[in-house]
Amino acid sequence: MSEFTENPFASSHSLDTNPFDDPSSKQVPQHDARFEDISRREQDLERRERELNQRAEHIRTHGRNNWPPFYPLIYHAISEEIPEASRPLITRLYQLWLVLLGTLILNMVACISLLIAGSSDGGKDLGGSIGYMFIIAPLSFLLWYRPIYNGYMKEQALYYYFYFFFGGFHLLFSVYMIIGIPSTGSAGLIQTIQMYAQGHWAAGILGTIATVGWTVQGLGNAFYYRQGHLQIWNHHSAAGHTMDKGADAILQAKAELASHGAKAYFTRG
Repeated sequence: MSEFTENPFASSHSLDTNPFDDPSSKQVPQHDARFEDISRREQDLERRERELNQRAEHIRTHGRNNWPPFYPLIYHAISEEIPEASRPLITRLYQLWLVLLGTLILNMVACISLLIAGSSDGGKDLGGSIGYMFIIAPLSFLLWYRPIYNGYMKEQALYYYFYFFFGGFHLLFSVYMIIGIPSTGSAGLIQTIQMYAQGHWAAGILGTIATVGWTVQGLGNAFYYRQGHLQIWNHHSAAGHTMDKGADAILQAKAELASHGAKAYFTRG
């Protein structure tokens, strides 16, 4: 019945709409959103392309090496080369090595202040502090940090033995530097007390900072060497490394050095 009552001449358009409006104008917001999305994707692709180009240039110049950052010589990546369970330990030891590096620099600055303050052994202290900075920094990295890094990375017993030996020697060196015997290149405790007693406050403050640095890195290394010794030794034993297998470890290391040369010390292979 409704079919007969409807007005066949009635307009199907609402009176609120303008029949002369351009229907394409309603699609403009949609087009803007799509354009923004496409622009965002293009920017993301350009950023990724720049990163890939930078990485390719780095590999072309330095290979995979990424450390030290200012002049890459070796590849160092705890998150990639160290098993996940052992990463916190290696990260803490690396941070302690960085503290040692900073302490060596501070110790040299403090020794300069000793010389300026008129210390009778200031020249010897400054010369010794400069020698420590250029000798102890690389040797500590090579002889106790890198061995424990390699031990967890390669699971070779010889590296654990290196760490136990040279790590212990480093602890003795830290105690020696904390004491601060005059003319030894250390602005440690004795030197600092002497500077305060003579009224040289600037030299005393710098000596205090250096002494704190030696103490922090020394106690930190002692903690991970003694308290963390069980973790290291348990991992060392769980992996099947015993003193009886030391000869096999040496032969394995010699074979690796023969096939890869010095790179064997800084690579996974």
